[in-house]
Amino acid sequence: MAGDLKRWSRVDQELFNVRATLSQPLARRMRPGLFADFQGQEHVRLQISRFSELLEEGRLFSFIIFGPPGSGKSAFAFLVANISGARFVSLNAVTSSVAEVKTCIKAASEAAAFHEQRTVLFIDEIHRFNKLQQDALLPAVEDGIVHLIGVTTHNPSFSVNPALRSRCHIIEFKQLSGEAISAILDRTLQDKENGLGRYGYSLSREARERIVRAAAGDARKALNLLELAASPGTGNREISGERVEACTGAVAVSYDRDGDGHYDVTSAFIKSIRGSDPDATLHYLARMVEGGEDPRFIARRIMIAASEEVGLADSGALSVAVSAAQAVERIGMPEGALILSHAALRVCLSPKSNSACMAIAAARQDVRENGPLPVPDHLKDSNYRDAKELGRGIGYKYPHDYPGHYVEQDYLSDSRTYYVPCETGNEQQLVAAHSLRKGGI
Repeated sequence: MAGDLKRWSRVDQELFNVRATLSQPLARRMRPGLFADFQGQEHVRLQISRFSELLEEGRLFSFIIFGPPGSGKSAFAFLVANISGARFVSLNAVTSSVAEVKTCIKAASEAAAFHEQRTVLFIDEIHRFNKLQQDALLPAVEDGIVHLIGVTTHNPSFSVNPALRSRCHIIEFKQLSGEAISAILDRTLQDKENGLGRYGYSLSREARERIVRAAAGDARKALNLLELAASPGTGNREISGERVEACTGAVAVSYDRDGDGHYDVTSAFIKSIRGSDPDATLHYLARMVEGGEDPRFIARRIMIAASEEVGLADSGALSVAVSAAQAVERIGMPEGALILSHAALRVCLSPKSNSACMAIAAARQDVRENGPLPVPDHLKDSNYRDAKELGRGIGYKYPHDYPGHYVEQDYLSDSRTYYVPCETGNEQQLVAAHSLRKGGI
């Protein structure tokens, strides 16, 4: 065990305590060493400030931090370890096994017992741990043998066991604002030890705007782009917009088809259609298309919206959505994006009614809670021998035999009201025509 402890101590030293060298990427070198240098996350700034005060008092906690790439999750973990002075052990959930987790815990226990050292166990991509791996952490986290900092791009509510979540503080990091990215760029340009301050580089206004736009809230991406644009040999120390543009290329769209990105963007897409906002609808549609979402999935969501959000106010919207789904199947991408746009805008711009959605929901709830009503005898099937002797179909009135093709009769054995018309768009005309028929005209 002593050998393991020495080995982990050496790894700690290499991973954390050695000063950053110029051979490391700029984004790695510029991880903040003080909470005062930590940018962004204003929505949890007070919470972070309180944690920093407690850490300086020697108190340690277990965290699970989730948020988009480049939002500062790993930087926060390194700050916690740095301020606390604890051993820092890093694992990647993609490559680590249960045996490695247990080895880390055993080494942490030895460090606490023989050297009075606390251990911060940093686990990247913790959502990749299966239930067995997560369960292996529980006793050590519960007893404070290790102080877990797990980071993930996935919502831990869906990817981390409830038992492990209950033992950790959950913090959500948001995509960094343009102001936060700009502040990180300034700190990097001024830092003479780990940043670019020793070289005298500056950014033109256009260059700064291009980097902030291309980074899309990802600090790592912004620093990687700055590092590339500031490569030596250019002579001029002011980095121009043209120079940044030459280094940028296409901006990659952040979209996780299996995670929160999928559900959040889809939700925003549907809500934008419901709210009749064509520009927002197109923005989220573009994000799904550029992110590689299955076009058949998008087409299905548009078809659902055509009935759920538009319904009887414009039944033609459903026809367009169904035709679009069939056309996308036959044509494929990228031309299919034109068809998806056509259908999404048609549904978005149509008058809205959720009466069909609410009506079937009310009917299903009634059937679940109160059971089915008996079918009246005059509505039952009478196309078989002995049907009349059983009273089937007797007294049924055929509506087409009456003026206006309508006649009053009981269709339910007990009265129910599920459908409440919205009377918008074409539904208003349908309801008016229905009322006329019931009036005998």
